[in-house]
Amino acid sequence: MRHNKRYKKLGRTSSHRRALLRNQVASLFQHGRIQTTLAKAKATRPVAEKLVTLGRQDTVHARRQVRRWISDRDLVKKLFDEISPRFTDRPGGYLRVIKLGPRRGDGAETAILEFVDYEFEAAD
Repeated sequence: MRHNKRYKKLGRTSSHRRALLRNQVASLFQHGRIQTTLAKAKATRPVAEKLVTLGRQDTVHARRQVRRWISDRDLVKKLFDEISPRFTDRPGGYLRVIKLGPRRGDGAETAILEFVDYEFEAAD
């Protein structure tokens, strides 16, 4: 039976897990890609993709729904003005998870969570 298996709990209380996901999504929208553990990346991806989908609508209601997850007004503006318009033709699947292997300290599986159109900017 599948009782209590709807989503990953990540060993945290519900408020701690929500705060973690909010911070992960904010960092993702700010930087375009984040490096984290595989479990956190897999838990963050559905939340971020739903917010990008809301950003494609560009209505007042959608902005209010996004503000429930992202408190920074500048990031909300960036989502609606820069990030979501890049995916108007794409019917979902805006993010990818790239596995990196075990972390040196504790052996946790690490991964990169990034947008599918992410362009790596080489430092000159």
